[in-house]
Amino acid sequence: MAKLIVIASPSGGGKTSIVKALMERHPEFEFSVSATTRTMREGEREGKDYFFLTKEEFERLIVRGELVEHEFFYQTYYGTLKREVDRALNAGHSMIFDVDVKGAQSIKKKYPNDTIQFFIAPPSKEVLEQRLRNRKTESEEKIRHRLERVPMELEIGKSFDHIVVNDDLQKAINDVDGIVKKFIQ
Repeated sequence: MAKLIVIASPSGGGKTSIVKALMERHPEFEFSVSATTRTMREGEREGKDYFFLTKEEFERLIVRGELVEHEFFYQTYYGTLKREVDRALNAGHSMIFDVDVKGAQSIKKKYPNDTIQFFIAPPSKEVLEQRLRNRKTESEEKIRHRLERVPMELEIGKSFDHIVVNDDLQKAINDVDGIVKKFIQ
């Protein structure tokens, strides 16, 4: 049976690593490709990495209710196209999402019987901060902004179907995968 598997965490929590591992273990799953208004980066492809839209196109989708969820970060819109989720479910394909906690709430609200949410919790705020700094991919300002969101994310994460602490990545992957296998049967 087709299901929506939603993985969320604060930045640095490990959700992307867990999603990649689940996609390798379950090639039958579709990955939810987000829409965005940011510019395409070198090597990215339309429809594979993102659906690249203008701000005007994105805002029309919001007004028409054609997004399952959307957020506005760093002057950029990100969201999930309802038509893509409906297409996957109608085709009998489970879809996996790598989203923020608010997006995860929206997906569950719109597809309550088809959705399972996982909150990937860091072992501590200190470990989370260290992971963000070790990436060496973001400015101090962006790291600070991401860390400011952590209390809100941790609070929302408490309401998820499952909370998995990522203090050991392989164990977290196995824990999520075990629950997913039961859910999709």
